[in-house]
Amino acid sequence: MPKMKSHRGASKRFTYHKSGIVKRNSAYKSHRLNSKLKSRKRKRNLRKGGYLTPTLAKKMCKIIVK
Repeated sequence: MPKMKSHRGASKRFTYHKSGIVKRNSAYKSHRLNSKLKSRKRKRNLRKGGYLTPTLAKKMCKIIVK
């Protein structure tokens, strides 16, 4: 049986912790940051990451094989 390979795109975007928590980055922070669409407060809050829900974390743990 061959080794399980991790999904390279997912492994660059998500970090897996031993307790089963999967950390993610915020979206919508790549371009149009100087426009009037995004306020200072919104851009500041986009710097913070978040955590996946437990149901999505189980799926991501299968994709992010260590």
